[in-house]
Amino acid sequence: MHIPWFRRARRQALTVTTAVALLSAAAPSMAQADTSADPEVESYVLPLGSATPSLEELQSERGIDRLRDVAQNAEPVAQLPQETTGPAASYAPLARQASQSTPVDSPSGPTPMIAAPEPARAMTFDECKKGLGTTKKFYLKSRFAVCSGASFVQTWIINGRPTGASKFDVRVVGTIAKNSRTINFQYYFTDMTATGTAQVAALKIGTKGKIPQSWPSGVNYSRGGTMPGTKTFTELKALRTFSETVNAKPGQGSGGATDLVFAVYEPSITITPPPGVRLNGNLQGDLFMLAPRWDAAKYLANSTGGGNPEKKGAATFSYVGTLTYSAKAGAEERAVAQHIKTAFTKPEDTKPYMSAKKVPGQTVKDPLHRTVNKTRRDDNRKASVKQCKRYWGANYTQGATRECDEYPFATTYEGGAEHDYDADAKKFNFSVKPIAKADNGAGGNLLLSFYAKNRIIDGMDDGFIVKIVS
Repeated sequence: MHIPWFRRARRQALTVTTAVALLSAAAPSMAQADTSADPEVESYVLPLGSATPSLEELQSERGIDRLRDVAQNAEPVAQLPQETTGPAASYAPLARQASQSTPVDSPSGPTPMIAAPEPARAMTFDECKKGLGTTKKFYLKSRFAVCSGASFVQTWIINGRPTGASKFDVRVVGTIAKNSRTINFQYYFTDMTATGTAQVAALKIGTKGKIPQSWPSGVNYSRGGTMPGTKTFTELKALRTFSETVNAKPGQGSGGATDLVFAVYEPSITITPPPGVRLNGNLQGDLFMLAPRWDAAKYLANSTGGGNPEKKGAATFSYVGTLTYSAKAGAEERAVAQHIKTAFTKPEDTKPYMSAKKVPGQTVKDPLHRTVNKTRRDDNRKASVKQCKRYWGANYTQGATRECDEYPFATTYEGGAEHDYDADAKKFNFSVKPIAKADNGAGGNLLLSFYAKNRIIDGMDDGFIVKIVS
């Protein structure tokens, strides 16, 4: 049974939380058009994969009105991924829907020291396209490889009647090489089509990467790459892809030795029509924002730049990371994973007892935050050990063969001593359990490796969650 495009579009509007914004744009010249007819162009920015009408459907009764209704009734534009952390998270609306991400199993097996996997630092166009699919606004392959995109749909109108249709898709992939401060933004223009009397040769499209906000303000960026400026529809169809690089040199950030710079990066598309075409609304489409971050933290890799002060530190994207522990048979950290899983799913069975216990680190809205402060970490461990002794006795180690495993981790601000530092924090909102020393060590090694490889910084401007696979 054929489902009309507008019903498919309304169904998508209910399931796709990506925003749809009604914009007007320019139009190409039209073959054999009556210049006295005052041609118009309407342009919509839609989620990738949105149901769009054919020219025949646009020309049917109320066809174009239905397209306008779908765009106007959509939710406001979701500018940033739901997982955004740091100051960028309050700069623009966050997506209601979680971004697509790549599942990662923690490594297991007879290795000398268990370690977190290396995060992805590259992404192809096909990976971006598949990751975004037809429902996602953002795809976060890792904190070093992300992408987003949108569709531009134009309808040409003469004397109130649609005479042509065109569209193009734009995707942007952001990647960061290991221990690098340079971020590469690769732009892809694809699915560029035109039907009817529309002739797109004179339609001009400008592409620009904007940085509308930095923290601290006044940061200077080094730009490079092959951004084309303004090109015609036909030229972009042939060019297809180009890139821009962005680098924030060290020494411009806040946070003392951490030297933190946060920003938002916004791809922007500007459409310029041929002469004589009447336009409605704006000529510009700000598609979405990505949230880069630069640091030179002494406790992370490349803090000296190998002796080159211009290269010390590195960049990442400011999104909540995901630490994966495996509860599968044979996984070295299995006991740690099982303990955390119990804390997530059956908190009433954990010690110390607390009614309505709900440990953090399960969702991006309630992440964990790393602390590098030795006193704070030591206090967290002391609080945890105290509870292990309380419930399992002074000999809970059974001759130094077991250790007191704690969640949230002692290396986070949410550890066992949180209430001692923050009176508003719930007391005993953590879990402890004696487990085999080797298992506890494996879990700790995995955690520290995750911090290092994903450039997790100290404080509330970064965060991570924990996922248990079984």
